[in-house]
Amino acid sequence: MSASLKYIGHIKSSYEAIEDCPNNIDLKGPICQLVLDDEFQKGLSGLEIGQVILILYWFDNTDRNELVVPSDGDGEPIGTFALRSPNRPNPIVAATLPIISIQNGVVSVRGLDCLNGTPLLDIKPAIMLENTGEKR
Repeated sequence: MSASLKYIGHIKSSYEAIEDCPNNIDLKGPICQLVLDDEFQKGLSGLEIGQVILILYWFDNTDRNELVVPSDGDGEPIGTFALRSPNRPNPIVAATLPIISIQNGVVSVRGLDCLNGTPLLDIKPAIMLENTGEKR
């Protein structure tokens, strides 16, 4: 089985080196731009400033075989699926952030955790569910 992905653009961020990137998204972080390729810009129609969107992006140059890493705290190993680590079998990353602006095929958000030039996979309206605190 295989899959095929088509990048719809790229992300402009202030981070040029992995060691500069934060470990997670930050609502107070720097402004980042989702720059869509010309052929996909019409797809932004209907999005609005302030709307929360789900952003899917691709971490390039990662270790796709690493499944367990030592924790920062007690050294106990943690599985990659319990982390936002870029090292995973499929380095697809997701962030849910509000739109700051939309202009000329560029959507601005604040606080992504990726390098400048990171490939953009998709943008979707976020579905926000109320957390009832119940465990299943």
